Amino acid sequence: MTAAASTLGDSYSSLAWSRKLAATSGEDQAARVVAGEDKDLAARDRALAAWARRVVRDPSGTTAEQVDELRAVGYDDKQIFAVTLFVALRIAFSTVNDALGAAPDVELVAMVPSTLRAAISFGRQPVARPSTESSAAKRTRPRPQDVTLSKGQSEIARLGQRPNAECR
Repeated sequence: MTAAASTLGDSYSSLAWSRKLAATSGEDQAARVVAGEDKDLAARDRALAAWARRVVRDPSGTTAEQVDELRAVGYDDKQIFAVTLFVALRIAFSTVNDALGAAPDVELVAMVPSTLRAAISFGRQPVARPSTESSAAKRTRPRPQDVTLSKGQSEIARLGQRPNAECR
């Protein structure tokens, strides 16, 4: 999902999903996926990331040969369908978020390693309280890569706990 979210330019989902990817693959690898650099991924993961990016960029342009590439690295038709559906739902969810102005909250940003915050310089910027924020405050929001965590926020991020809410 990190590949799909970053291809969409969805900062909220990119922050949430890259954090999950970093937990299993490391921060540097997750940052490379955010940047669209998939060459260091295992063949199976590289094929999946390429498929997710294709579905996001041009869903009607996918080919039977590209589906066969997924099969060649071990995905069966049920898995390919599930991944494609999940990417399509991510696109729909991101569209709703964008249309309604949803932006990453600072609690989510605090949970994301600095390497990833630096890689995610696209999309909406974090907000403290989206429902009460003034227009002037929106223009001065920090970018994810510019957020400095306090000792307490760093400890929360280290423990993998999210105060106030689950990832959306």
